Amino acid sequence: MKKTCLLTLGFVLLFTSCAQEFNRVYKSSDYRYKYEYAKECFAEGKYTRATTLLQDLIVPEKGSRDAQECLYMLGMAEYCSRDYVTASETFSKYTKSYPRGYFAEMAYYYVGQSLYMSTPEPRLDQSQTVQAISAFQTYLDLFPDAKMKETAQKRLFDLQDKLVEKELYSARLYYNLGTYFGNCSDGGNNYEACIVTAENALKDYPYTKRREDFALLIMKSKYELAQQSVESKKMERFQDAEDEAYGFVNEYPDSKERKLAEEYIAKCKKITSTAKD
Repeated sequence: MKKTCLLTLGFVLLFTSCAQEFNRVYKSSDYRYKYEYAKECFAEGKYTRATTLLQDLIVPEKGSRDAQECLYMLGMAEYCSRDYVTASETFSKYTKSYPRGYFAEMAYYYVGQSLYMSTPEPRLDQSQTVQAISAFQTYLDLFPDAKMKETAQKRLFDLQDKLVEKELYSARLYYNLGTYFGNCSDGGNNYEACIVTAENALKDYPYTKRREDFALLIMKSKYELAQQSVESKKMERFQDAEDEAYGFVNEYPDSKERKLAEEYIAKCKKITSTAKD
């Protein structure tokens, strides 16, 4: 028990001593001393302390030989602290201030990487994802032989997949809503929104691995849309649904949803042939 108390006391004294030292450095007007201490904190993984000191040094160091390193290290300290949004802003500031600087290549990379780490799940707003794609594309355009080229390209594919998932989520949501908040006779329908969303996604991402999922939603929505249509539009839309089902079978002959497509074809044929008779 006594040993434990002594150890605890020792830790408290050590922590207090470190805190006092940091406060003394932070309040110091000796920028060289402060900068060297910030570098030491960064090297030791004390990123919060490094960030605090470096933020205070950006203006005084501007124009000095350490200005570039100071700004870049600040971005890395923020990134390592998982403050990704702030880090992306700091790295962006570096690229604008020193487009040909010592750390320019990695700063451009970390603009994208920081945004990449802060992108939300697919169902949420993807503005950050679009920004990350743009940042990585800029990095690859400026540095075609960059050392992080493969990683940046992989990140681009991952981010594009996230945008695809967002579109797929939206399309499925429209399909599940069906006639809610509108119907065909009134001119508004969620099935139409599903079709437009899915078709646009296939145009924007023609090689996506989710292609079949979008095609399935289009086929199902066109059939449901035909069923809900007013008489003047029924035959045209059932024919369109039949054509879509045929297209689905041709493109995905081994799909687990082939049976559903064939059912749609049979039902549509029956309705259109009855109308002709």
